[in-house]
Amino acid sequence: MSSSPRILMCAPTHYGIHYEINPWMKTERQADHALAQLQWRALRDQLIAAGAEIAEIAPVEGLPDLVFTANAALIFKRRAVISHFKHVQRQGEEAHFRRWLGADGFEVFETPNRFSFEGAGDALFCGDTLFAGYRQRSDALGHQQIGELLGVRVLPLELVDAYYYHLDTCFCPLAPGVAIYYPGAFDDYGRRVLAAHVPTLIEVEAGEAESFACNAAVVGRTVITNVGCADLHRQLRTAGFTPAETPLGEFVKAGGSAKCLTLRLDGEEAAGWRV
Repeated sequence: MSSSPRILMCAPTHYGIHYEINPWMKTERQADHALAQLQWRALRDQLIAAGAEIAEIAPVEGLPDLVFTANAALIFKRRAVISHFKHVQRQGEEAHFRRWLGADGFEVFETPNRFSFEGAGDALFCGDTLFAGYRQRSDALGHQQIGELLGVRVLPLELVDAYYYHLDTCFCPLAPGVAIYYPGAFDDYGRRVLAAHVPTLIEVEAGEAESFACNAAVVGRTVITNVGCADLHRQLRTAGFTPAETPLGEFVKAGGSAKCLTLRLDGEEAAGWRV
């Protein structure tokens, strides 16, 4: 295991709102390209300051959402299960992520039976359990087969609000048994599953969930979010974490924030990858 957290990012050289595949995206509300680049670099600087090592995949013209590297794959130890995107607009990303991860030394697997599956956007470890979001972007049957492939327990969670279309928009593991979540994104069964299997759930209120409070990048005890999450930051400090914020509004326009812009390549307690 690397002594430093290692994170994959992609510069927003070609980022923009070129299509609409979630409720946040409006082509008439275009991202400010120069500001997006500044915000991305500020997030990168925060991650480095928190102790992370940044690896970068080259941007590709015509793939504006390649910047959201969390959706590249599910990483488990040195294995990578490559995403198979639901929407054709993003399927062109798959070959680039497959090639990069293979060249970096990962054992690469395809999504079983070509189920829709969107990587760490919908599959997050908390301890040794893989929590898997389905309905909006990923298929529940695919998650179960990925669990069998990796030899891990999978708990499916149905996402019932189209604005929280990926699990990482409403759930963020911080450490084994500790996670941030927004209850309104889940049905009653999902909320009961989380309560039964995650002893400490830090609840995010609706207004801060809309600022993508749950879409946080975690480096050790540092939790980096978009701005506008003061109540969550208070709760994090009480729980012994160090919250940090950086403006990411240009990426929220496309339905993403700090977590969406990052893919953990190494092991971390929050993801349950530590041997």
